[in-house]
Amino acid sequence: MKQILKGNKARCEQYVMKNTKKRIHLDIVIDVKYLKGKRDKKGCENLGFVVFGINWTPRKVSTVYRKRFAIESSYRMRNIVKPKTSTKNAEIRYFYTLVSFLLKNIWLYLQKKHFTIVTRGPQVIDEDKFRFELFIILIEEWLRRKLRVRLMMEFLR
Repeated sequence: MKQILKGNKARCEQYVMKNTKKRIHLDIVIDVKYLKGKRDKKGCENLGFVVFGINWTPRKVSTVYRKRFAIESSYRMRNIVKPKTSTKNAEIRYFYTLVSFLLKNIWLYLQKKHFTIVTRGPQVIDEDKFRFELFIILIEEWLRRKLRVRLMMEFLR
């Protein structure tokens, strides 16, 4: 696999997995991106993707996978705030999903509105200043105060 991922041309290759009982043939698309000093690196980076049944250019495969990663990340963030429930009622589950997406979108709006670094060129958001976890803690604290939830109990003995 390391040998396949070497080179400086975008291409399609075949890889055979031999450690299994049956040989498995994998179609691998390799996209080469030049780093141009990004992340303090120079040279090129080979990105390998296992594909099946598509006839796309390596750049298109790389772009689609990158967008898919963004979608997966948003679902992972949604699951941080979505309550765990065992109810089979679809309306309640859908309501929880909507609330979790709403919280995520509010956080994104606040980040863009108040934590954008003003410079020439594209907008850059300083994500370390206002993390999603911090936003959730602030919301929880606000709800505790509004609902007057007590976190401590008094004991007689």
